[in-house]
Amino acid sequence: MPYQFLPSQGPETRLRLWPHRSLTRQGFVWFIGATAALIALPLAGLIGNPALWVLLPFLILAVTAVWLALTRNDRDARIVEDLVLTPDLITLTRTSAKGRQDWQANPYWVRLTLHETGGPVPNYLTLRGNDREVELGAFLSEEERITLRADLATALERVR
Repeated sequence: MPYQFLPSQGPETRLRLWPHRSLTRQGFVWFIGATAALIALPLAGLIGNPALWVLLPFLILAVTAVWLALTRNDRDARIVEDLVLTPDLITLTRTSAKGRQDWQANPYWVRLTLHETGGPVPNYLTLRGNDREVELGAFLSEEERITLRADLATALERVR
C-alpha cells in the first residue's frame, strides 16, 4: 500500500501517502539507453549513406521526447500527503512539485466521505471541515482508497 501510519508520540496519529513509483533512476537510464539503441538499430544499414543525416534528427527528437515525458512524469509523481490527527486538530499537508498546500479542521466536525460515483474518479475520497472539502489520495487506486477510508475512519474515531 502506498500509505503508512507512522509511529508518533502521545495521542496523535500520523499518516503518510505517496504515489506508486515503478521506475527508479537506474531504470530510467536503462530505458532511455534501450530506447535510443532500438530506434538507432534500423539506421545501422544507412551508415555511409546521406539518408542517415536526414533521419538522425528525428531519432534524436524521438529520444528527447521520451526523456522529457519521463522526466515530467517523475517530477509530477513527487507528491506526499501527510495527515496528522490529534484530539484538537486534524492537519493535511500536500507537498508536490507545484508547492505546498495545507488544510486544518477540528476532528470532531470532520466528515470522511467516499463518493462511489459523482466524483472525478470512482471511489473519490474526501475530508470535509471548516466549510472546505479536500481530496485525499488522488493518486491511489480505487481499491486502495476504499481500504484507506476504512483505516482512516478507525483512526478518526480513536482521536475523537
